[in-house]
Order: sequence, then structure tokens, then C-alpha cells
Amino acid sequence: MSIDKDQVCILIPTLNEAPTIGTLIRNFNELGFNNILVIDGHSTDATRQIAGAAGAKVVVQHGKGKGTAISEAFSLIDQPFILMIDGDGTYLPDDAEKMLNPLSAGADQVIGDRLTDENRSSFSGLNYAGNQILNRLFKIAHGRYLNDILSGYRAFTLESIRQMQLHESGFGIETEISAEAVRNRQDIHIVPIRYKKRSGTPTKLNPFHDGLKITTTIYRLAKMSNPLFYFGLIGIIIFCCGIITGTYVIYEWLQDIEHIPLTILTVLLVISGFQIFIFGVLSDMTLAFHREVMREIQSLRESQDQKK
Repeated sequence: MSIDKDQVCILIPTLNEAPTIGTLIRNFNELGFNNILVIDGHSTDATRQIAGAAGAKVVVQHGKGKGTAISEAFSLIDQPFILMIDGDGTYLPDDAEKMLNPLSAGADQVIGDRLTDENRSSFSGLNYAGNQILNRLFKIAHGRYLNDILSGYRAFTLESIRQMQLHESGFGIETEISAEAVRNRQDIHIVPIRYKKRSGTPTKLNPFHDGLKITTTIYRLAKMSNPLFYFGLIGIIIFCCGIITGTYVIYEWLQDIEHIPLTILTVLLVISGFQIFIFGVLSDMTLAFHREVMREIQSLRESQDQKK
């Protein structure tokens, strides 16, 4: 059973995409998608004029950053299904049906996977390796491997969007959406897609700067979904610092040299590191208990609905 295209909102966040946005919108129109929302991040070129002339609804975001634009756009959409795609022409409208089909089968979110062998030539070596590292770090922090957490081609149900609490203002928004989907235990499907090398507009990503920001975002978001990883890592680092200073203190003590302040610092580091690690363990147990209670509540609600 396919989704009625009138029930789908095509969401396109843009910033200076004049060379590609018109063709992208026309391609979606040719495929039968008429509800197209362009959320523009104050472009200085003709992006908004071209998008409007091609038939899209154009809204200028209030704040700055891709994350802010997407969060604002989500609040404006009332269609039950959303297909989000970057406006730079790297993703193909022809893959829209493939992206939407899992939603009709009950999925909550679909992620378009760019990191396939067929698309390997569209990435630089640094970009491809960085994506793979971030995907594996996400799995360690959030407990699930999603193939391509930075993909800008995604499909959602409106209900799944309403469950998310999004706060990221920049390029970390895809990471936050992935983390929120995992935290809410949504049904996520991965679909291989075609990906073209960017042309016409310069990339807005800095591999090192944005890579570091995304890494910190992955770690920070783990506080709610995997507290053992979040607090445990802090505790282990502090504990190891205590071990290092303690080793030095013992070595100097064997040489008949006393370091009373450093000894006190060592004890504090070891105790603090251990306590923070234990706090992570307790937080993880509490989160597991909370999830079990929520599953039981959901199960009771479903059984009551069936009786009605």
C-alpha cells in the first residue's frame, strides 16, 4: 500500500541553493508531490525567488542555523508524512518512493544511507572516513548502528516528529534526530540511496570543525540515552588521572620525597572518579527501570484500546 502523495510534505532547508533548488522542486512536482515547503536560512542569492516561482511554499526562518530551520519547519507542517531533503542537488527525488514505502508499512522514520559502495566516488577520503567514525561512535554512545546518522535525506511520520525534543541549532540536527529516535524507541528503517557529488554550490561543512561539533553532540546527547557511557567515561578519565598522579607520588615516596598536596589530590581524583562511574551505573539502572515501566504502561493502554 503506497502513501497518497497529497499526504506528504517535502521539506527542503536551504541556504544559497539557487543553482539547484528550482530543478529539485520541479522534479518533485513531476513525480506528483505538490506540498513542498522550503525553509530558507536568509539566503543572499535568488534561492527564495526561484523556489517560489517553481511552486514551493517559501518560509524564511526566524533564527540561524540548519537545526533551527528544521525545528521551525516541523512546527508548520500538518501533513501526516514528511520527506526531508537537502536543497543542494546531491539527493535524488527519484528515491522518494523508496524512502516513503517503509512509513506505509508502519515505520516511524527512514534514513537514506549514502555510505554505500556505489556512492563511494561521491565522497572525499576524509569525508567518507569521518562519516564512518561518527557512525561507530554513535553506536557506542547510543547503542544502535544507523549506517548514516548525518544523512540529509529522511522520511518521518508527523507523530514521530512530535515525540522528539529538538534543540540543536546547527549541523548537529541530524545527529539529534537520530538520537531522539533511538531514545524514543522508534521503528527506524535504513534505505540505500543514490548520492551525487556536490556541484553548483560550495559545501558549508568544515570537516574538522563540524566533525568535532558533531562528536561533542553525540557525547552530550548520550546523557539521556546512555548515562553509563556519559558519566562512566568522565569517571574513568578522572580515575585514571588519579592513578597517574598516585604512581608519581609512590615513586617519589620511595625516593624519600613527600608530596602531601599531590597525595591529597590523588585521593580526591580516585574517589571522585569512582563515585562518578558508580553514579553512571545507577543512572543506567534507573533508565532501564523507567523504560520497562513505560513499556508496561504502553502495553496496558493497547490492551484497553483493544477491549474498547
